Amino acid sequence: MEFVALSLDFLAVVIGSLGGSLFAVDRKLDLIGAMALALLCGLGGGLLRDMIMQVGDVYILRTGYAIPASAVTAAVVFFLSSPFQKRPRLIEWIDIFSVALYVAAGSGKAIAYGLDPWAVILLGMLTGVGGGMLRDVFLGEVPRIFQKSNFYAVCAILGAIAYLASSSLGFVGFWPALICTIVTVASRRLSLRYDIKSPSQSDLHSFFGGRRDK
Repeated sequence: MEFVALSLDFLAVVIGSLGGSLFAVDRKLDLIGAMALALLCGLGGGLLRDMIMQVGDVYILRTGYAIPASAVTAAVVFFLSSPFQKRPRLIEWIDIFSVALYVAAGSGKAIAYGLDPWAVILLGMLTGVGGGMLRDVFLGEVPRIFQKSNFYAVCAILGAIAYLASSSLGFVGFWPALICTIVTVASRRLSLRYDIKSPSQSDLHSFFGGRRDK
């Protein structure tokens, strides 16, 4: 299980850093900006998880390759960005997989430490969206999880529930992480494909106000 957890965390770091770097290139940031966003997106979710859990097991401090891997990923993307820029939807897909992998990493660690089901779901969700949330704050924007948009945090919650359910049913090894990733990615893609969005307060007001007018 230790190997699975470390592998999942490392994969999440690389994919998250890749997404952060591509986001920086898309926003025309310099190399320092690209590395900063790579670190925030690649390490932010795991760091947020470990700070909340307070178990003395901070992944980026316990392993010596997480930060260098994130920095190298940022440098490679920054200097070789042309192939990535020709694929505009690549950032979207990488962001989806980054969230999914970190949901699995957060849920798995919460289960490993014997936390209650609600804590597992909460930590899975926060780990999944934490990097993107820090990225948006860093850029002076309202985090996407607080905006009316296609399902983002909702997909992370569904993924965490899938991880918890599969673990409770006896799945071990990479299986809970795989199931969690599939559920998170599929639900996010469906929300984008059919333009399903979380309602805002004005939407609810219009809906109920319209019903009363009738």
